[in-house]
Amino acid sequence: MSRLLHTGQVIVDLVMALDTLPASGGDVLAKSASFETGGGFNVMAAAKRNGLSVIYLGRHGNGRFGDLARAAMLAEGVEIAQAPSTDKDTGLCVSLTEASTERTFISHIGAEGDLSAEDLAGVVPQSDDYVYVSGYSLLLEGKAQVLVDWLLALPRHITVVFDPGPLVKAPDSALMVALLPRIDIWTSNGPEALAFTGTGTLADALGDLRHHLPETALLVVRDGPNGCWVSRQGQADHVPGFKVKALDSNGAGDAHAGVFIAGLANGLTPAEAAQRANAAAALAVTRWGPATSPGTAEVNALLTE
Repeated sequence: MSRLLHTGQVIVDLVMALDTLPASGGDVLAKSASFETGGGFNVMAAAKRNGLSVIYLGRHGNGRFGDLARAAMLAEGVEIAQAPSTDKDTGLCVSLTEASTERTFISHIGAEGDLSAEDLAGVVPQSDDYVYVSGYSLLLEGKAQVLVDWLLALPRHITVVFDPGPLVKAPDSALMVALLPRIDIWTSNGPEALAFTGTGTLADALGDLRHHLPETALLVVRDGPNGCWVSRQGQADHVPGFKVKALDSNGAGDAHAGVFIAGLANGLTPAEAAQRANAAAALAVTRWGPATSPGTAEVNALLTE
């Protein structure tokens, strides 16, 4: 039975909706505000809601934000591998969504920014597991090297999924150079792929990523409402998206990634998994908040419309 082992960071989002960001020193009223569990939780919730067992390998704090994060994970049926940290709370991200659906994030890292070799030693991946890695983790001094060392020591048949995230280091950084040959699945949005490769088109980005990743790696690059591109061994296929009225793009990419992995784990081809992921992302953007991925039944309903 496949599992998703998530090595990223679960944080708490303060989600606020507003017409437009104020200028520096300005002041605006938000239309709504709520605390939501986000970060790595979004991918895990999406995968769990679509039939994949999930374990969170990261740390979580001992204050009110840690309590919120744990409650959200337990409500989704996510297994938590680590005990709460004793000296820090879980971190916070202020997530500002404008009427245009543009998002702005301001984050403060907490307990989830640390991880030790001892933490990971208690985790025994199985041969059909998917180990999920976030590029954000490679920016965290208390976590990055330990995590990369653990990943490189994993048996080769365990699938490593990498999401570079908007803060990923350049491809020639020491940690990225070490990790790239171990990546089995790359999942990102178009702007991230362009920034990572320094190219001007998605076609060029897909081609350039081939030079960085193993020949057998599976590439998934999201293209907003247009759907996504799936590429393996030089063959790139476009999987169309779904037309919906977008309210909030927050969490859509995470929904896509989680549902895509769940599809693969359930035996689908990459193209079939991508179609389900596109449907999940389309439904996610019609809802406010971070962890807005639909479950299996909702995805099925959109696919049969």
